[in-house]
This record gives sequence, C-alpha cells and structure tokens, in this order.
Amino acid sequence: MTSTAATEGPITEEPAAGDPATGATTTADRAAVRRRVTVRGTVQGVGFRPFVHRLAAELDLAGHVRNGSEGVVAEVEGSEAAVAEFCRAIDERPPPLADVRQITYETVAALGTPGFVIHASEGGGTSPALIPPDTATCEDCLRELVDPADRRHRHPFITCTHCGPRFTISTGLPYDRATTTMAAYPLCRDCATEYADPADRRFHAQPVACHECGPRLRLTVPGEHPLPGEDALVRARRMLAEGAVLAVKGLGGYHLACAADDDGAVTGLRERKERGGKPFAVMCADLAHAERLGHVGPEERTALTSRRRPIVLLRRRAAATGLADAVCPGSPDVGVMLPYTPLHRLLFGLPGDPPGPQVLVMTSGNRSGEPIVTDDAEALRRLAGIADGWLWHDRVIEGPCDDSVVRIRPDGGGEVVLRRSRGHVPEPVALPFTVPPVLAAGGDLKNALCLGAADTGWFSPHIGDMGDLATQRAFEAAGDRLRALTGIAPELLAADRHPGYHSSRWARRAARSAGGTLRLVQHHHAHIASLMAESGLEPGTRVIGVAFDGTGYGDDGAIWGGEVLIAGYEGHRRFAHVPYAHLPGGDAGVANPCRTALARLRAARIAWDPDLPCVAACPPDELQLLHRQLDRGTACVPTSSMGRLFDAVSSLTGICHRAGYEAQAAVELEAAAVLAWPERTGAYSFAGCLDPGPALAAIVMDLRCGVPVPVIAARFHRAVAAAVAEVCRRARRETGVRVAALSGGVFANALLDAECARLLSADGFTVLRHRRVPPNDGGLALGQLVVAARTPAA
Repeated sequence: MTSTAATEGPITEEPAAGDPATGATTTADRAAVRRRVTVRGTVQGVGFRPFVHRLAAELDLAGHVRNGSEGVVAEVEGSEAAVAEFCRAIDERPPPLADVRQITYETVAALGTPGFVIHASEGGGTSPALIPPDTATCEDCLRELVDPADRRHRHPFITCTHCGPRFTISTGLPYDRATTTMAAYPLCRDCATEYADPADRRFHAQPVACHECGPRLRLTVPGEHPLPGEDALVRARRMLAEGAVLAVKGLGGYHLACAADDDGAVTGLRERKERGGKPFAVMCADLAHAERLGHVGPEERTALTSRRRPIVLLRRRAAATGLADAVCPGSPDVGVMLPYTPLHRLLFGLPGDPPGPQVLVMTSGNRSGEPIVTDDAEALRRLAGIADGWLWHDRVIEGPCDDSVVRIRPDGGGEVVLRRSRGHVPEPVALPFTVPPVLAAGGDLKNALCLGAADTGWFSPHIGDMGDLATQRAFEAAGDRLRALTGIAPELLAADRHPGYHSSRWARRAARSAGGTLRLVQHHHAHIASLMAESGLEPGTRVIGVAFDGTGYGDDGAIWGGEVLIAGYEGHRRFAHVPYAHLPGGDAGVANPCRTALARLRAARIAWDPDLPCVAACPPDELQLLHRQLDRGTACVPTSSMGRLFDAVSSLTGICHRAGYEAQAAVELEAAAVLAWPERTGAYSFAGCLDPGPALAAIVMDLRCGVPVPVIAARFHRAVAAAVAEVCRRARRETGVRVAALSGGVFANALLDAECARLLSADGFTVLRHRRVPPNDGGLALGQLVVAARTPAA
C-alpha cells in the first residue's frame, strides 16, 4: 500500500491523553474536536467503511462515514487525542485490500451528536473513487467452504469483505450493492443480518450471498436436462474425467477446460478452438501439483498464491508429470495458476468427493482471435462446437477481464507482468507528472487502453488483437467503461502512428466526432516512454532506450523493431538499429519464418545452399518466387525488427519454419537455448553493433560442423545481449546518458532480458526493466499517454 497524507497541520504531535504521573486530564482532552477525513484511492469494496466504523467505536468517537465518488469520507468527533489516533490509523493500517493514495483532513465545527453511523453513499465528487480488482477467495471463506457445519458449506459464490468479485460486477460509482450486478439478488434474512453487523466479516460486503439468496449454478449439456447446484458440479467433474471439454463461467468471462493429462481431450480442444500450437495455461488444484509441472521458487510461490492469482510462467520440468504433450508444445515454460474462485475449488473437489482431474487446461473461452465470452446466451452460441457442456451461473459479468500473466525473472529481477488484467485492473498506475485528461488507444496486438488524468493512469483489461470485429467492439466497450468508472472525460487522444491500425483509426474517428485533439506517437518511442513512466522518471530525463519487438511503424515508413533510441518523453532520436532486410509479404510473411530467414541470409550475402534447414523447408517453386520477389522488391517491406531476426535464426537452425501463432519461432528458439544455457557456450559476434551478418555466417558454419542446435541458440542469445551492451556503451560515450531502458515484446524472452541486464549493470549502467506494466504492446498505451501529454500543441 502507498499512502500520502495532505493535512491541515501535523497530526503526529497531538497532546497526551493525560499526565501519566498525576492522571490529570488536559484541556485538549476535555474539548471535543471534529475532523472530516477524505480518503482517496482503492477504498470502496474493500471494507473501508466497516473498518472506519470499528475504529471509531474503539476510540469512542462520534460521527459518520459514507462512500462518495471521490472516495471514502468520514467525520469523527471526540477528544483531540482520539481523533489524532483515528487519523494515524487510517494512514498506517487500512484494510488489507485498500490502496490509499491520498488522505486529506479538514477541521469542522463540533456538533455534539452521539453515536457513529454509516450513511448512504453519495455521488457528485470531482475525483474518481477506485474500484478494487477482483481478488481470490480468502482463507476464511475457504475454511467455511469446506466446513459441513457452516451455512455456506459448498457455496460456489462464497465471498466476504476481503475477497471475491469487484471490478467485473461493478456497474457504476459509488461502489454499493445497488451499483453491482448483485443488485438482482435481495439478501435473505441471515445475509442481511451479517451485512448490517459492524462486528461481522461481511459487514457491507456488497457481493455477499448464500445458498438461499445468491446466484444459481447450472450445467447445460446438449440433449440433457439442465442440472442445478451440486448435481451440476458432480456431473461436470465426471465429464472432465471422461475427456470432455467444458465451458466454465468464471469472474471475468468463460474458460474452456479439460483434463490436462488427457492427450485426446487437449488435442481435441486445440483443434476445435483452432489454436494451432499456442501453449495452453493450466489450473492446478494446489501448489503441490504445480510443483510437479514447473520449478517453483519462493517468488513463484508468492505469485501463485497471491490474492491476484495470475497465470505464472514456470520453467517446465524435464519430466513434468500429469501434463499432456499437447498442452504447451515447444515452449520452455508452462503457464500455471491456482483456483481463485470457490467454483474452481469445488470443480476440483473437496475431501470426500469422487476423484477427478487435479490439473485442468483453463484457456480463455473464445475462438482464437476473438474476445473472451461473458454473456451466457452468447457463450452457448459462440462456444458451440468447442464445448461439450456449459457450467455457468446467473451472476452477470459487467466487465470482461481475462487472466493476468506474470513471470519471475530468473536473475533475481523480480516479477514482470506480461498481461495486465484480472487482479491488476483497475488498480491505478502512478504517473511521474501531471497530465490533462488523456485516453490512449494502444496498439493492434495485445491491445489495452490507458486513461489518465492528473497524476494517475488506469489501464483497461487485456482486450486482445484488433483484427476481429468482435474485438474492436470490445475495445470500444472497454473505453466507455473506463470513462464511466473513473468519471474522466478525455480532452486528448493518443494513438500509434501506423496508418492501418484499427486502434489508430478509431482514435481518428473519435477525435473528429468529439472535436478533440489527437496526437500520434511513434511505436518504439511509446515503448520506452511506458517504461520511463512506470519507473517514475521526471520530464526532461533522457535514457538509452533499447526497443526490441516484432513490428512497429517507423518514422521512415519501414517496419522497425530493433531500435536503440536516445529518448525522453518530449522526443526521441534513432541512435542505432538492426540493418534493414526485406520482409517478403509484409505482415503476411510473419507466419513464414523460413522466408524471413532467407531474406536475412540474402541481406548478409550468404548463399541459399540446399543443406541449410530454412532452404530445405521451402519447395522449389516457393524458392523461385522468393528469388524474384527479393530481386524486385515486390510485396516486400524493409524491416529492422529484432523479433523477425529471432524468427530467422529459429528457421535457419531448423527449429520452426511455419508459425501457427505470434512469436512461436522465437519462443521455440528460446526453449532450445534454455537447454544449453548453463554451459559456457560462448557467443557469436555482431558487426557495427547491431549488424547480425557475422553471427549468421557463424551459425551456418556451426550447423555444418554439427554443433548442437541448443548451443547455437544459446550463442545467438548471448550475441544479441553483447551487441546491446556495446551499442549502449557507444551511446553513453556520445551522449553522457547512463540509464539503459529495455522495452518491447522481445524482452519477454527471459534469457535475453536477464543477460542484457547483467552485462549492462556490470558496465555501470542503471538498467530499467518493466515490472507492473507489460514490456510488450500491452503496455504501449501508457507510453502513448505520457508522450502525448508532453507534446506541445501544434
């Protein structure tokens, strides 16, 4: 928790409660004072009002507390010492889910009225109150879930003040049951008693419910009668054990689930969803099962069991048990999460239940390329042909929110968020300077928007890739919801310079229709600015920005992606880059790493000899076409992309020639490098800092000498890191800048990220790396926002 208190005078030097020697009461104790306390941040839906009520009772203070659009507002009256202690406790020990951003105090006239009450919520504030993210089921609720004597035993929607849905059920502010989708469920007598009891853990817990009054669970299987409640769970577990695929409704949308150890079920799900070879995430019943799949150190354990419950990328064990080969083929990692809702926990079974799968594939409920499904009727329609049954409930999901993805850096560099969604959204991002109301549209891959005002930014949940009409509609809905929940009307729009991006086209239309200002931001400048903002760098600061990704529209119209920039918020200069090579077919060529490899070989003046794997992978007619295409430059775009260079090396070494999903070739190249990484493999050399020609020639020689592919892959990774260190040294000599910032999707590669940081740190650089904002295009919007805010009006 972070807390900053803006006070009207100090609160830490209050008079003593009395003279400890004589017991005399001071004048300050006898005189009642009244103070209005306004708390801003994530303070609604986290038990803040019950906390204030209990604190006031402990200190014998009168007054009231309410939710408002600006946050939580309390007025307390009593002795000056008690009021001061109240203010200190608000600042130093708020409820566990609260994120206090600012506290202001105002002395008001004492009223002399007894008692302390919780008032009805009010709207109309000028500062946005923040709804907390959805959080995993707490230990207290889990104990009740498994306790046969508890009235919520086996209740699929058990929750309290400290856990459960928040963001995904909110329909407006202030956060009250009436402004959530739980408004459809009137409280039964027992729940109403708990809700009204200040001593109860469910005091003013808005999603509170029980078997009597809460949402209803159902299982729908085509051709069968729908099953309710416990019968639905029993049948669902049996179906999973028998190899079925189930659509399971979670907090922020549907998942598609099947037994992760069943090759037939996993392969069937992959084919039905048209997912290609892209890895699936899995949900394990407990930590012990997760440890059988991947390496779980202390930081991985903390991430897996945190209240956010993200998907954590674990390095796969060589002999992982309980995992079908089709779950994550070719990947060095397995994405693992633990149950985060009571329904998930019940789906795995409680003690005494019939045995069932303890590791489930749990992938987003959609067809590949589409947004996650949240609506029940839509789930039946859109997931038909994929799911064999639908385990669903009638609590409405107001806002889609996919699972977050994180990795623990292997070099001790802490956690990095690769997809920022459930558990993180709508948690605010502190901005290092004040901005006007700005909405940034992000990019077209891994899209997420970012809305900012004053010193705070808010990301939308992960939306996805914008090539599908349904995703574009989800993008617009996410922007509308972000504005509604924050109450911010943007005056400025920011977007990528790429003329063909759907996100940028939307921003142009929105600016025209609203008469607002649109500022276009270069893609790689936005990547570096995003990291600068996350790191809290002030305006006027410059960094050596290393922006490596697959694609981005360059200032010269080429496809950039292997860039070293001297950058600040106010502008950037291209210092160095990977030399251009043709990308045959432009973006369409990304699916064919063998073509990228051939183009890179030609740029390096290396012959297309038939013994090279990338040459052998192309039929003769394809080779002839590529020869003509590259000779004439037909349908070719020059690219400096480091992501495409990784693809080229993956094909050159025979690892991946045709990619079924984004970055597949690079992921599989990293997986090969992991096998040889502990060895002292040495490194290839780049020329002119970022020219890969000598490295490609050395790879060809090693292939012909029979050097193992994992060793070649490791040498290439180390070569790229050494080239980064060298070009940063050269930039430091010329500019005096000593801060290196590593951003872009290529730095999701754990080996490269760690090796670059190691070499740069050893050479005296301050190295910036992403943590809470994704290095890939999921973090792009934050960079667009801060650059647009610092760009002078034309």
